[in-house]
Amino acid sequence: MSTITGGCHCGAIRFQVEGEAIVHALCHCRDCRLHAGAPVVGWTMYADDAVKVTKGEPKVYQSSEHARRHFCGDCGTGLFYVNADMLPGVIDVQSATYDDPDAVPATMHIQVAERLRWMERAHELPTFDRYPPPP
Repeated sequence: MSTITGGCHCGAIRFQVEGEAIVHALCHCRDCRLHAGAPVVGWTMYADDAVKVTKGEPKVYQSSEHARRHFCGDCGTGLFYVNADMLPGVIDVQSATYDDPDAVPATMHIQVAERLRWMERAHELPTFDRYPPPP
């Protein structure tokens, strides 16, 4: 059984995940985009007993009638998503918060009906190892 560790940006919250992910999806929904301030959010889905907070206590925000988003109250890093009505017994972990974000490769894109139009071709944009050279 594999163990993955992770935490928030400031280090106030730490967690570990035991076992295998059910799926790792890149979500394009507007709700995730607004909460994360990012064009897409990676989520790994696990049985809810697979995730254990080992340091600190996340704040919980009720983002809709049934959904709860867990985040660090100090630095704001989004951590977990729970919707017991839609996904009973499941917790989603924001995969970019892992100490090794490459540990669980993404397997699909979801909510593409809400994807930003410019994200459809984002993979075709110029790339730079760091910052681009000055103009």
